[in-house]
Amino acid sequence: MRGDRCLKSLLALGLMKAALSWAQLPVVDPQLVLSMKGPPADSMAARVQACTGCHGREGRATPDGYFPRLAGKPKTYLYHQLLNFREGRRRYPLMSGLLEHLSDAYLAEIADYFAGLEVPYPAPRPPMVDATWLERGRRLVQQGDPARGLPGCVQCHGVAMTGLEPAVPGLLGLPRDYINSQLGAWQAGLRQAQSPDCMARVARLLTADEVSAISAWLASQPVPVPARAVKSLARPLPLKCGDLSGGEGS
Repeated sequence: MRGDRCLKSLLALGLMKAALSWAQLPVVDPQLVLSMKGPPADSMAARVQACTGCHGREGRATPDGYFPRLAGKPKTYLYHQLLNFREGRRRYPLMSGLLEHLSDAYLAEIADYFAGLEVPYPAPRPPMVDATWLERGRRLVQQGDPARGLPGCVQCHGVAMTGLEPAVPGLLGLPRDYINSQLGAWQAGLRQAQSPDCMARVARLLTADEVSAISAWLASQPVPVPARAVKSLARPLPLKCGDLSGGEGS
C-alpha cells in the first residue's frame, strides 16, 4: 500500500510539472499548425514520401546530392528505371527493397506522379576543372567521336539536353558525382537496361578521363526553361535501345 501511495504521489507531481510547463508554452496560431501538416494520407504525394526522403522534396534533388532528380523526367523513362531496380538490372539494395513487392501498375502511377511535377532547377555549381577539360567534355557531348562509333549525347538526349519523349532522360541538372557513378556502373555491368543496352555500349567506349570531362561539362550547364523533354529529334537515333519503347508493359 505504501508503494502504491508513493507511486501515485510521484505521478501527481509529474502531472503538476507538465501542467506548469504547458502553461508556459507560447500560444500557437492554428493556421500555422494546419500549414505544417503533410499531404493527405490517401494522396500520391503521401505515398511517395519514401522516395522524397532521398530524392528531395517533390523529387527535385540538390546539386550536391548523390540521388538524381525525378521531377519532370519522362514518364516512361521513370517507369523503366523502377522496373530495372525491381528486376535487378539496376542494383541498389534500398531501391530494390522498396520496389520488390510493387506491381507494374503501381510503378506506372509513381512514374506518372513525378513526371507531372514542374519545379525549378537550382543553378549549377561552378566547374572545378579548367577550360580545356570543359571543352573536351563539350565536344564529346555535342559531337561524340565518329571514328570510334561514339555518338554525341545530344543525338539521343536532345540538342538542349532535356531528354526525348517518351523514355530518354535529360542530362542537365544532375550532380557530377552521380553522372560519373552511373557511367562507371554501365562500364562495370552494375547498371543494365533492357536489351539492346545502348548506354552500356556507349559507356564502354569512354575512357576514365572522358567520363570525367563529360560529367564536368554537363554538371556546369544551366538547365533551360522550360526543361521538358522534346517530342522528336531532327535525325533518327544512332543506336537501338531496349528501354526506349513507349509501352508501359515493355
